[in-house]
Amino acid sequence: MHDIRAIKENPERFDRDMERRGASYRAAELIAIDADRVANTKAMNDAQAEQKQASKKIGAAKASGDEAAAQAVMAEVAALKSAVQDREAKDRELTEQLRQALLPIPNLLADDVPEGADEDENVEVRRWPEGHDAAGLPVSDTDHVALGEALGMMDFETAAKMSGSRFVILKQDLARLERAIANFMLSLHTEEFGYTEMSPPVLVLGDALEGTGQLPKFEEDLFKAGPDHYLTPTAEVTLTNTVREAVLSAEQLPMRLTAWTQCFRAEAGSAGRDTRGLIRMHQFSKVELVSITAPEASGEEHDRMTGCAEEVLKRLELPFVTKLLCTGDIGFGALKTYDLEVWLPAQKRYREISSCSNCGDFQARRMNARYRPAEKAKPEFVHTLNGSGLAVGRTMVAILENYQNEDGSITIPKVLVPFMGKAKIEAAKA
Repeated sequence: MHDIRAIKENPERFDRDMERRGASYRAAELIAIDADRVANTKAMNDAQAEQKQASKKIGAAKASGDEAAAQAVMAEVAALKSAVQDREAKDRELTEQLRQALLPIPNLLADDVPEGADEDENVEVRRWPEGHDAAGLPVSDTDHVALGEALGMMDFETAAKMSGSRFVILKQDLARLERAIANFMLSLHTEEFGYTEMSPPVLVLGDALEGTGQLPKFEEDLFKAGPDHYLTPTAEVTLTNTVREAVLSAEQLPMRLTAWTQCFRAEAGSAGRDTRGLIRMHQFSKVELVSITAPEASGEEHDRMTGCAEEVLKRLELPFVTKLLCTGDIGFGALKTYDLEVWLPAQKRYREISSCSNCGDFQARRMNARYRPAEKAKPEFVHTLNGSGLAVGRTMVAILENYQNEDGSITIPKVLVPFMGKAKIEAAKA
């Protein structure tokens, strides 16, 4: 959510960033909507002042014994009261009109977000192993689907019979691998990086999704569950909403939260894209990272969070690149985003496995999440950040394809062996 006062103070910045995003919103239109609200607020305040002054005359008129004068003053007060109530109702209406106008508008952009039309113009900032050449990485004609089905542990056909397309049943060691990946990530983030593990709901009210920006813009990509609830598309929603309508102390910041949850996305608009395998599912699991910080700390926290996600891939020994998203690819609620892309031998290219975004105060304004910089200081909006640490299904894809052996078995990455209790996955016995 944008601050209309900030838009009025710097309309050129607002218009510039909307142009950079390719969005049609302009400051003048919003300022015009707000002008009606401001004028009504002034009229409402004037009417309230008149009502207060007139009310004082009633006692004097009654004390003078002039009943006609008293009745006239009382009629005047009643009329002013009605006018105030009308103005108050109009104020609520205009305030909501402004809020509805602001809700679908994307966040502003950090100055260092590169210009670009789409994902092809994202800017690589580093790669691991450092200096490696993609031409020297392994390639394969056997993808994770063929590997999983040959092992007898990945079943799309049965899942489709009960749930439709883009669902899977993982069995035996692949089900165990999914759990091992998530446990490894949670252990790393909580024990080494200071995140607090949470187990949040996966059903939320619309207000929670509005708070983090999924509503109203992305409603078609959500699964609704009953009249009031939605299935969460990411634990970003629940973790970030833990500070909804709160006023935190400076000592509580930064807050670093993590959770492994099931996520649900309709994938509207993705017809024909990644229909094979685990890349783009309706239901998938993810380890999410969320940080709540003071405004001046969010830039450094963004780099830190991205480093935490990168460390997962380093310890799994999976080659990746980190890219700074350009203006044409950055998400709705982010002012700056880094994407991590992991190497997939069967696709012979890097694919996104994590997005780490700094949202500034954009979500905080929608949730009314604030903190006091000092005791008795006026509350200010916090900054919120979120990132995948990582998407578990896509991590499994990367492991299967990068660690496959000629006989179809899968070598377990060293860091996962303690969580798996074995060093290799082999075909299920009949």
